[in-house]
Amino acid sequence: MNTPSKFAACSPTAYADVLGPQYCMDIGLRTLWPRPPRLAGPAYTVCCPAADNLMLHAAIYRAAPGDVIVVKAGDVNYAMAGGNVCAIAQQRGIAGLVVDGVIRDLAEVREAQFPVFARGVMPVPGQKKQLGTLNQPIVCGGVQVNPGDIVVADEEGIIVIPSAQQEATWRAAQQRTAQDEAQSLADWAVNHRAKVEQALQSLGFIDER
Repeated sequence: MNTPSKFAACSPTAYADVLGPQYCMDIGLRTLWPRPPRLAGPAYTVCCPAADNLMLHAAIYRAAPGDVIVVKAGDVNYAMAGGNVCAIAQQRGIAGLVVDGVIRDLAEVREAQFPVFARGVMPVPGQKKQLGTLNQPIVCGGVQVNPGDIVVADEEGIIVIPSAQQEATWRAAQQRTAQDEAQSLADWAVNHRAKVEQALQSLGFIDER
């Protein structure tokens, strides 16, 4: 299997264990409806000026099926997308949206079960008067995102896997996931306690029980 969809097999937590915190978007970006399906696909990047959503609205007609549209909004005072925009994106096979900004019409998006991760909701729509960029490097949620990077998102968080590290990261995350699934909680507890006690001892902790 050598398709972007294979990255959905592992949680963002597994990828975070492999890559480290610098590839994890900040906690302000989150799922906007409970228990969404895991989102995974190549990034189609968008940068919008403050108060303007033109470039995101253009992106839904340009991104390829399976892409994750990743947006750097200019502020959180104007919605980047609403129910109709998300519906068109869903119809065109876009995997979902990750928006460093806000959206509106959340009830419609939730009803359609279209995965959207953002900072929140705002009823005021953005304007369409300024150009931004499409498919150029951006910073979203504090993480550098380049076109084609793999984005994996669910209720645990959002991870960006750089293009050059995709295969190695996927293999390492798969291996870690398999090891975790094969280990019983009892075995984990034994190993965990040993590690905790070793760390305490190395730091000179004195147990006064």
